[in-house]
Amino acid sequence: MDYKAEKITPYNSSESKTGQVRQMFDSIAPAYDFMNRAMTMGIDKWWRRKAVKMVRRYQPRLILDVATGTGDFAIQLYRSLRPAGGVTGIDLSRQMLDKAVEKVADAHIADAFVFKEGDCMALDFADGSFDAVTVAFGVRNFEHLEQGYAEMLRVLRPGGVLCVLELSTPTNPVIKSLYNLYTRTLIPLVGRMISHDHRAYSYLPESIAAVPQGAEMTGIMSRVGFRNCRFSRMTFGTCTIYMAEK
Repeated sequence: MDYKAEKITPYNSSESKTGQVRQMFDSIAPAYDFMNRAMTMGIDKWWRRKAVKMVRRYQPRLILDVATGTGDFAIQLYRSLRPAGGVTGIDLSRQMLDKAVEKVADAHIADAFVFKEGDCMALDFADGSFDAVTVAFGVRNFEHLEQGYAEMLRVLRPGGVLCVLELSTPTNPVIKSLYNLYTRTLIPLVGRMISHDHRAYSYLPESIAAVPQGAEMTGIMSRVGFRNCRFSRMTFGTCTIYMAEK
């Protein structure tokens, strides 16, 4: 099945969505962390803490963080859960991964991490390799949603958990109108000024609006084989945590 989010791309080029997403994140890597804090006014840190608490009850020993970016979620997972096997983070963007490597080195916890370039459409891991798979703010960038979910299911062991943290659109009409003004006007303007990428922060609200949300997203998870799929909305619906099991 095709989804609208798969057709939304950062740049109007003939390159695949995967290639364009890689190019975009390489471009904005130097400004990425600053823009995350500024756009969410720091609330993204609370969202991650909430997601970590949901993963905690599964007591994972080996964690795969897909679309790990600059490593914020991977680092928070490790510091809170201390998984015996550490955390592996994959990302399309080498520039983003370089930032993640710097962070864990500066924090003197590099031995607990493996960061490598990888595509969620074809994960380079054996079946049943991990107790938990996590994705923070990355699912809307998948070129093929069902294929990405199927791959994450494949590398999970039976009983393992998937945790997806993704931006979403508020349902309250008043909040939604303010949210649209903020994400479609202010964020692209500041993004262009800070990152010097004229499309990246226009792509952001477009991709959020297009990505499946709520029950539609858990329906995709169920179709590829996950069970006990559920979701929790946060901060007026601007972010949603999705949980599922193998």
